[in-house]
Amino acid sequence: MSLRLSTVILPYRRWHEGGRTTWTRAEQLGFHTAYTYDHLSWRTFRDGPWFGAVPTLTAAASVTDRLRLGTLVTSPNFRHPVTLAKELISLDDISGGRVTLGIGAGGSGFDATALGQEPWTPRERADRFAEFVPLLDRLLSEDAVSYEGDFYSAHEAQNIPGCVQRPRLPFAVAATGPRGMRLAARFGQAWVTTGDPKLYESGTPEQSIQAIRGQAERLDDICAEVGRNMTDLDRVLLTGFTPERGGPLQSLNAFVDFAGRHAELGFTEIVIHWPIADSQFAADEKIFEQIAMEAPAQLR
Repeated sequence: MSLRLSTVILPYRRWHEGGRTTWTRAEQLGFHTAYTYDHLSWRTFRDGPWFGAVPTLTAAASVTDRLRLGTLVTSPNFRHPVTLAKELISLDDISGGRVTLGIGAGGSGFDATALGQEPWTPRERADRFAEFVPLLDRLLSEDAVSYEGDFYSAHEAQNIPGCVQRPRLPFAVAATGPRGMRLAARFGQAWVTTGDPKLYESGTPEQSIQAIRGQAERLDDICAEVGRNMTDLDRVLLTGFTPERGGPLQSLNAFVDFAGRHAELGFTEIVIHWPIADSQFAADEKIFEQIAMEAPAQLR
């Protein structure tokens, strides 16, 4: 399989002031998927404009034809499976079956307290995620669902006509720990990693490769445990959070080298952030577009 190249478009621009043209340009450049973050606000963008993921993706679906669309990632921090399923079924219909749900356990950032709750511990996030994913799987696959869990409930939740994509739209499950990886192996069509966050500040690219190799090997072992054919599970690297940071976007050759080293670890999709000036995702837009247009052919 050829290595796919995708992008993340952060939802910080007004739709009629650059937002729309970014999504249409992503399709023109040939990206496989354009994702967006599903947050209420995020890190250094906290005090600036930030728009909702599902309305943004709905608008993007209306101005594109081939580009796949998705979240990277949605989490239980402020989502409930019943209402999320209804929005996703609607988005999948509007897009003509072009939606991928990137989903993760969430973190301790602004989303974790925006609804007025105390932030959950890592254990609590993992417990909720372990209930969230299977319930969402059912809601997107069955016409009517009733369920009573420790954290989430559904009472005769109707989801007719279901997804355009059958049996449901694909899940790309972000996970680095064994519980999350088991969810990826059981319910995911793809597994997502950003690498080892402990190496971001002071690690080396070589250490990062070793850490990601270790993650991939653990996933292989878990797939074997649950009887999942590991070749059926796509592997997605969201870049920008490894020690190389923006280095791979410095030139076409730098990116091809970076992507090739990760393709050797079994990755099937590399995701790069659309450039944003004066941010951690700053990059030369001409080089970015050159990478989008030329790197996939070099990586086949």
